[in-house]
Amino acid sequence: MQIQLNGEMQTVPPHLKTVDDLIKHFKLNNKILVVEHNRHVLTREMHPTTRLSDGDCIEIVHFVGGG
Repeated sequence: MQIQLNGEMQTVPPHLKTVDDLIKHFKLNNKILVVEHNRHVLTREMHPTTRLSDGDCIEIVHFVGGG
């Protein structure tokens, strides 16, 4: 499946069915995230039920501490 992830086309394995699967695949599940799916910001509760489709546009932003 092809999706646009943070502005770049990516081929993701077909077993990734939801936004939650995608987050776990990239080992981001322990981070504070904001996820946008086709221009709609998702709450964390929506990640397991939001299905991925070929051509979806996903933006994932996570926060990094520093000083």
